[in-house]
Amino acid sequence: MIEYFSSIKNIKPSMLEGFFAGWSNPPSREKHLKILKNSFTAEIAFDTKNDKVVGFVNALSDGILYAFIPLLEVLPEYQGKGIGKELIKRIEKRLKRFYALDIVCDDKMAVFYHKLGYFKLNGMVKRNYK
Repeated sequence: MIEYFSSIKNIKPSMLEGFFAGWSNPPSREKHLKILKNSFTAEIAFDTKNDKVVGFVNALSDGILYAFIPLLEVLPEYQGKGIGKELIKRIEKRLKRFYALDIVCDDKMAVFYHKLGYFKLNGMVKRNYK
Protein backbone atom coordinates (compact mmCIF):
# COMPACT_ATOMS: atom_id res chain seq x y z
CA MET A 1 0.00 0.00 0.00
CA ILE A 2 1.24 3.48 -0.88
CA GLU A 3 0.93 6.21 1.74
CA TYR A 4 1.88 9.86 1.32
CA PHE A 5 3.71 11.99 3.86
CA SER A 6 4.63 15.65 4.12
CA SER A 7 7.18 14.90 6.80
CA ILE A 8 10.51 13.16 6.33
CA LYS A 9 11.33 12.84 10.03
CA ASN A 10 10.98 9.05 9.98
CA ILE A 11 12.82 8.54 6.68
CA LYS A 12 16.21 6.85 6.87
CA PRO A 13 18.84 6.77 4.10
CA SER A 14 18.30 3.01 3.68
CA MET A 15 14.72 3.76 2.54
CA LEU A 16 15.97 5.85 -0.40
CA GLU A 17 17.42 3.08 -2.56
CA GLY A 18 17.25 3.26 -6.36
CA PHE A 19 16.76 6.97 -7.03
CA PHE A 20 18.78 9.14 -9.44
CA ALA A 21 19.21 6.24 -11.88
CA GLY A 22 21.17 7.26 -14.95
CA TRP A 23 22.79 10.27 -13.32
CA SER A 24 26.53 10.49 -14.00
CA ASN A 25 27.23 11.55 -10.41
CA PRO A 26 24.15 10.74 -8.30
CA PRO A 27 23.91 11.88 -4.69
CA SER A 28 24.33 9.20 -2.05
CA ARG A 29 21.28 8.14 -0.04
CA GLU A 30 22.61 10.27 2.83
CA LYS A 31 22.86 13.34 0.57
CA HIS A 32 19.43 12.57 -0.86
CA LEU A 33 17.97 12.69 2.65
CA LYS A 34 19.82 15.95 3.30
CA ILE A 35 18.34 17.42 0.09
CA LEU A 36 14.86 16.56 1.32
CA LYS A 37 15.55 17.94 4.81
CA ASN A 38 16.90 21.23 3.42
CA SER A 39 13.97 21.75 1.06
CA PHE A 40 11.25 24.33 1.65
CA THR A 41 8.80 21.44 1.51
CA ALA A 42 8.72 17.85 0.29
CA GLU A 43 6.21 15.09 -0.27
CA ILE A 44 7.01 11.38 0.01
CA ALA A 45 5.30 8.31 -1.45
CA PHE A 46 5.98 5.35 0.83
CA ASP A 47 5.35 1.65 0.22
CA THR A 48 4.30 0.44 3.67
CA LYS A 49 4.52 -3.23 2.66
CA ASN A 50 8.16 -2.96 1.57
CA ASP A 51 9.14 -0.18 4.03
CA LYS A 52 10.68 2.08 1.40
CA VAL A 53 10.25 5.41 -0.31
CA VAL A 54 9.00 4.87 -3.87
CA GLY A 55 8.62 8.49 -4.92
CA PHE A 56 9.31 12.02 -3.81
CA VAL A 57 9.01 15.64 -4.86
CA ASN A 58 10.63 18.65 -3.26
CA ALA A 59 10.38 22.43 -3.57
CA LEU A 60 12.72 25.33 -2.95
CA SER A 61 11.26 28.76 -2.28
CA ASP A 62 11.79 32.34 -1.16
CA GLY A 63 8.74 31.75 1.06
CA ILE A 64 6.87 34.72 -0.42
CA LEU A 65 6.38 34.69 -4.18
CA TYR A 66 8.22 31.89 -5.95
CA ALA A 67 8.67 28.17 -5.56
CA PHE A 68 10.73 25.86 -7.72
CA ILE A 69 10.32 22.09 -8.00
CA PRO A 70 13.77 20.69 -8.78
CA LEU A 71 13.08 16.99 -8.26
CA LEU A 72 10.20 14.62 -8.83
CA GLU A 73 11.04 10.97 -9.07
CA VAL A 74 9.15 7.70 -8.85
CA LEU A 75 10.99 4.38 -8.89
CA PRO A 76 10.59 2.65 -12.29
CA GLU A 77 8.64 -0.31 -10.93
CA TYR A 78 6.06 2.08 -9.40
CA GLN A 79 5.61 4.35 -12.42
CA GLY A 80 2.33 4.45 -14.30
CA LYS A 81 0.28 4.13 -11.10
CA GLY A 82 -0.51 7.82 -10.54
CA ILE A 83 2.12 8.32 -7.84
CA GLY A 84 3.92 11.19 -9.63
CA LYS A 85 0.62 12.92 -10.35
CA GLU A 86 -0.42 12.56 -6.70
CA LEU A 87 2.92 13.91 -5.47
CA ILE A 88 2.54 17.00 -7.70
CA LYS A 89 -1.05 17.49 -6.57
CA ARG A 90 0.01 17.37 -2.92
CA ILE A 91 2.95 19.75 -3.27
CA GLU A 92 0.85 22.18 -5.33
CA LYS A 93 -1.69 22.24 -2.50
CA ARG A 94 1.06 23.19 -0.07
CA LEU A 95 2.38 25.87 -2.45
CA LYS A 96 -0.96 27.31 -3.61
CA ARG A 97 -0.30 30.75 -2.10
CA PHE A 98 2.66 31.44 -4.39
CA TYR A 99 2.47 33.47 -7.59
CA ALA A 100 4.86 31.22 -9.52
CA LEU A 101 5.54 27.52 -9.35
CA ASP A 102 8.36 26.64 -11.74
CA ILE A 103 9.62 23.29 -12.95
CA VAL A 104 12.53 22.58 -15.28
CA CYS A 105 12.35 19.17 -16.92
CA ASP A 106 13.75 17.08 -19.73
CA ASP A 107 11.77 17.25 -23.00
CA LYS A 108 10.46 13.72 -22.51
CA MET A 109 8.74 14.81 -19.27
CA ALA A 110 7.07 17.94 -20.71
CA VAL A 111 3.90 16.03 -21.72
CA PHE A 112 3.46 14.79 -18.13
CA TYR A 113 3.63 18.32 -16.70
CA HIS A 114 1.53 19.81 -19.51
CA LYS A 115 -1.30 17.42 -18.58
CA LEU A 116 -1.10 18.83 -15.03
CA GLY A 117 -1.55 22.42 -16.21
CA TYR A 118 2.04 23.59 -16.70
CA PHE A 119 3.08 25.43 -19.84
CA LYS A 120 6.35 25.61 -21.70
CA LEU A 121 8.59 28.62 -21.10
CA ASN A 122 12.11 29.31 -22.24
CA GLY A 123 14.78 28.79 -19.65
CA MET A 124 18.47 28.23 -19.25
CA VAL A 125 20.37 25.95 -16.90
CA LYS A 126 23.97 25.29 -16.03
CA ARG A 127 25.13 21.96 -14.68
CA ASN A 128 28.27 20.83 -12.89
CA TYR A 129 28.67 17.18 -13.81
CA LYS A 130 31.89 16.73 -11.83
